[in-house]
Amino acid sequence: MGCKDRKDFDNNCVCEAVEQILAEQEAVEDISCPTSCFSNLLNPVAGTKDTIPFILFDKKGGLFKAFGNVGGFLDDMTCFQSIFFRVEAIKDCCATLSILRPVDVDGNTESVCSPCDEGFFGLEKTDFCIEVDLDCFCAIQCLSPELVDRIADKKHYR
Repeated sequence: MGCKDRKDFDNNCVCEAVEQILAEQEAVEDISCPTSCFSNLLNPVAGTKDTIPFILFDKKGGLFKAFGNVGGFLDDMTCFQSIFFRVEAIKDCCATLSILRPVDVDGNTESVCSPCDEGFFGLEKTDFCIEVDLDCFCAIQCLSPELVDRIADKKHYR
């Protein structure tokens, strides 16, 4: 039931928000016409952004965290903790989220407990996923799509 105590209340604003995020991401990914109305939703310049990153808050207001590369299976990346996600799929308010890796300005994995932590520069997409029941969350905060793959354009920020 998420944060709601009423058992007759069956909608979930977090679930609805994640469904909308997925719809916008898929609209951009599926567009082959550069003049489509959807091509400007995530990146008005090049149409290359396909991720709306977000953070989730639990019932007590804490940030939800997940771990990527547990066991160090990818040699070029250490195990990392993240509070940042990208929706990949959703069905019946259960979602597959990919874990976005927080990085510093040099592309190194950054330990981030808050989006305002010093040293945090951007996010990198990964293939590490987690399945979540969106009814377990009370709040969602969308972040700028410009945070994703920002490290590739770091010369513009120095």
